[in-house]
Amino acid sequence: MELPGLERLLEVCQRLNLGLETSPPAREPLKAGSLLEGLAFDPVLASIYARMGHATFATELVGIGWILERSDEQVHGLEKENKWWREAWWRELGVPVIVFGGDIYAYATVPHLADEWGRQPVVRVDTYEYAPKVMPVASNVDRFFDSYSRYLEAFVADPDYQQEGESELLFPWHVTDILARDERLVELMRAGRFDSLMKNVKTSEDVRSWFEKVSGVAL
Repeated sequence: MELPGLERLLEVCQRLNLGLETSPPAREPLKAGSLLEGLAFDPVLASIYARMGHATFATELVGIGWILERSDEQVHGLEKENKWWREAWWRELGVPVIVFGGDIYAYATVPHLADEWGRQPVVRVDTYEYAPKVMPVASNVDRFFDSYSRYLEAFVADPDYQQEGESELLFPWHVTDILARDERLVELMRAGRFDSLMKNVKTSEDVRSWFEKVSGVAL
């Protein structure tokens, strides 16, 4: 499978000297459709793990870098993480997910929303308060990497970052224009396919405003 979003993210990290760490893939990485905690493994993730065992993107940006969970012969982080998530959070979420990485927050695919090719949309999950808060961010994992690469470009181009080395630009809050280019994501949001996952954030005025800017419809 071609992965233009991943390629773009790798290129942005290298071109802007943001830092990048990767490791070789497992000899027998997880395959598309194989079961992880009883869920079909996403074909895009399978293609990514066929290329690398783990990755850390934008290591030079504190609090902004993004980590792909490790899965190889030495470390079974992806598998262990998802076993923990199944036990700790699936009931709270109401919908099973496959967590594949993150920064401060976790990012996961949603298997039951897979498209006709099996590609699963991506959500961000915040578990720092009493109930998990979910926001949809991409129609598939490679599209997420594309959007995140464009966010990194916007982050380092921000005048505050240029002058002070810091920026208040946050993903996904401040990149609604980037996320809105993902037509399949917008289609799913407009159809209400994420509504059950977003039950804990529907009362937030900030989230409703963000949702409308991305999808063009009210939450």
